Amino acid sequence: MTVERGLRLMAGVMLLLSLALAHFVSLYWLWLTAFVGLNLLQSAFTNWCPAMAILRAMGLKDANCRSCHCD
Repeated sequence: MTVERGLRLMAGVMLLLSLALAHFVSLYWLWLTAFVGLNLLQSAFTNWCPAMAILRAMGLKDANCRSCHCD
């Protein structure tokens, strides 16, 4: 798994978890949904996200052309 795929996985899990918590526990959990969405938005422009550093520290590698078999 690459950093990019791990980041999408982490964001999806966090969004679904926060929506479930908002439904079953408290609507204040929607602030987590907003935080994840804003973080994804800023990372689209800056190509940097704090979670990427965490995933790299866990040993995930960045995607490059050789790993996805591009020509």
